[in-house]
Amino acid sequence: MTPSIRRPMARLALSLAAAFIGMALPIVPAAAQNLFEPVIFVNDQAITRYELQQRARMLTLFRAPGDPAQLAREQLIEERIKLDAARGVGLALDDEAVRTGMEEFAGRADMTGEQLIAGLEQSGVSEESFREFVRAGITWREYTRARFSSRVSVSEADLERATQALTSGSSVRVLLSEIILPIRSLEEAEAQQDLAARIGTVDTEAEFAGFARQHSAAGSAGQGGRMSWTKASDLPPGLRQIVLALAPGEVSDPLPIDGAIALFFMRDIEETAVSVPEYSAIEYAAYYIPGGRREEALRRAADVRAEVDTCDDLYGVAQGQPPEVLERGSKAPEEIPADIAAELARLDPGETSANVTRANGQTLVFLMLCGRTPKLEGEQPTVEDLSNFIRNQRIESFANSFLEQLRAEARIVEQ
Repeated sequence: MTPSIRRPMARLALSLAAAFIGMALPIVPAAAQNLFEPVIFVNDQAITRYELQQRARMLTLFRAPGDPAQLAREQLIEERIKLDAARGVGLALDDEAVRTGMEEFAGRADMTGEQLIAGLEQSGVSEESFREFVRAGITWREYTRARFSSRVSVSEADLERATQALTSGSSVRVLLSEIILPIRSLEEAEAQQDLAARIGTVDTEAEFAGFARQHSAAGSAGQGGRMSWTKASDLPPGLRQIVLALAPGEVSDPLPIDGAIALFFMRDIEETAVSVPEYSAIEYAAYYIPGGRREEALRRAADVRAEVDTCDDLYGVAQGQPPEVLERGSKAPEEIPADIAAELARLDPGETSANVTRANGQTLVFLMLCGRTPKLEGEQPTVEDLSNFIRNQRIESFANSFLEQLRAEARIVEQ
């Protein structure tokens, strides 16, 4: 798995850790084989069977998308490479810095470090395994900041565009193409992640469109993934930041969503004449149709579309069915799942979509936008916040390219 896939996955783990630490896994007794036997060497540094098992268990608790065993292998190999590079310039974190990092990680999931460690240990993940996971991440962050900060500058134009895009006075809109790669099994996850990495290397719309027509599960696949102009303020906050870090002709990092991986290609970006508000809440309804994207389910969605004009009409459609087939509510934009939020961004109130699935593609989601509540006031991001965001995005881009170079030069031997 490429580092570009893993970054959004790590952010997902941070936000969901509290929810999933409560899901205790059975602790499997040690096998007869030596758990501390080295099974991989990276630049003569050993990775043991025990480390692989610990990382896979931790990733399972964090509900990381994909095969936990394969992802554990890839993460540990790359962490050895990162730490080796940092040692080469004499960078080594002290224990206090690592403890602070562990508390920061836990805090993003509304937990203390002790609570998170206790939950992990209850499910068979040692404190040491968690500490080394955090140590590698912080070390690489500090190393890449020191190495690449001098190459990064943020212009007034960069700040002006970011200010317009991220504040309530935003008047920026984007022209995107999309690819949704479905993941219906652990075996399929690895193949789709490799495919996502290939798509991430394209630099023309024609190449991206070719992948979309061949592989995308989105309704836009037949049009090469092409989406209409979308207001930046209508995008979910997480996706908005990813998209606004792109220049025309660039592909986003793969974004894990429910049962799929999403990629976006920036075709164009422009300022519009009319100021666009941000929204404090989005009201929508989701009617769940069994059958995924099979013909009978799509036909049912078309029938529902013909029957309804407002969200209230869906109550009649769902009458006599289990209550869970219809979900309606009002949520803050950041609380809405990324794939649903991206679909809602295309819609005006009363419009519908049937491009999203759930249950590993077995359930079709019939979405209807009920309305949006504008955000009337609130704190605006400071110039320092915006500058740091843009700077960090560019440092991360340099770091990813450098890591690919280090990996290509590394000696990786599997026993």
